Amino acid sequence: MNSFEAFKDPALCRALLARLVEEADTPLRFMEVCGTHTVSIFQSGLRGLLPKTITHVTGPGCPVCVTHESEVACFLDLAGRDDVILATFGDLMRVPGPKGRNLKTAQADGARVEVVYSPVDALALAEANPSRTVVFLGVGFETTAPAVAATIRLAREKNLRNFRVLSFHKLVPPALAALLADPDINVDAFLLPGHVSAIIGAAPYAFVAEQYRVPAVITGFEPLDILSALRDIVAMRKSGAPAVKNDYTRVVADTGNPVALAVMDEVFAPADALWRGLGRIPASGLTIREAFADFDALRLPGVELKESPPLAGCRCGEVLKGKMAPNECPLFDKACTPATPVGPCMVSTEGGCAAYHKYQLEL
Repeated sequence: MNSFEAFKDPALCRALLARLVEEADTPLRFMEVCGTHTVSIFQSGLRGLLPKTITHVTGPGCPVCVTHESEVACFLDLAGRDDVILATFGDLMRVPGPKGRNLKTAQADGARVEVVYSPVDALALAEANPSRTVVFLGVGFETTAPAVAATIRLAREKNLRNFRVLSFHKLVPPALAALLADPDINVDAFLLPGHVSAIIGAAPYAFVAEQYRVPAVITGFEPLDILSALRDIVAMRKSGAPAVKNDYTRVVADTGNPVALAVMDEVFAPADALWRGLGRIPASGLTIREAFADFDALRLPGVELKESPPLAGCRCGEVLKGKMAPNECPLFDKACTPATPVGPCMVSTEGGCAAYHKYQLEL
């Protein structure tokens, strides 16, 4: 058995789970803030195997889900322009916007919307269409922001003035701070995102333990990763010594990825950002710096973030804050299904509602 397979080994997982059941003798409510963790916990069956003292809560770890209503409305406004080609990852195509519209319906109405697999594909689209402005929809956390920053830098090197990025990137640590500062959110510990942490490292999370006295563990996505992280959390709670621990050292360096951080800092600057369910969070987004202003879609004439009402009946915002389980929403699996999503938490494959629908209904 190689080291990678060991993280899925059933015998090791059963042994670790038995230890966790024995040690977790007081109630523990933990939140993951990564969509891949959401899916992994459901897909592996861990959620149904955890001791009754441990409660799993999904958090704002799906970038599509936390994209604000006003940002979706901005996408759709841009899609309506004859001189614009929108380039986007596929998971944004069906996110509902005002009056039930989405990028798929805009496409059906004649908008030029192209699904790409990387921001560099959007750059190639701009090269192939010099008479139109290609706008790449920059949605995601610190994981995807460096690649988008590098693409903007490449666009400047190539002098591609018809390429723009609509930067609605989000930063995870400020969102954690907003959750912890909310007295209505009852979370005892965090599983921290492995992909984001591979970029930023462990230091940006230090406040979680130091200021709020909440244990947190950076971990991977295999069953053994998650069980080991939960045992560490239980041990920290018992000792009364909360910390931010990096259990994903095979991928995450404590100092992060300096090359990725450098290109991100060169092109982007922190800015206030809107989050679905959480509202405006200071310094939780990334805006394009002045040196790269020619590639900022928000600086195109007439482009602005307008106030947009929440989706009628959708409780996605409460799900993202851990205040409600997806199946507690009155629309869950009734009006709102993956085939007919009312909100983004049912659209994205990493959304909490989609995970509940797919895996809870199969149990």
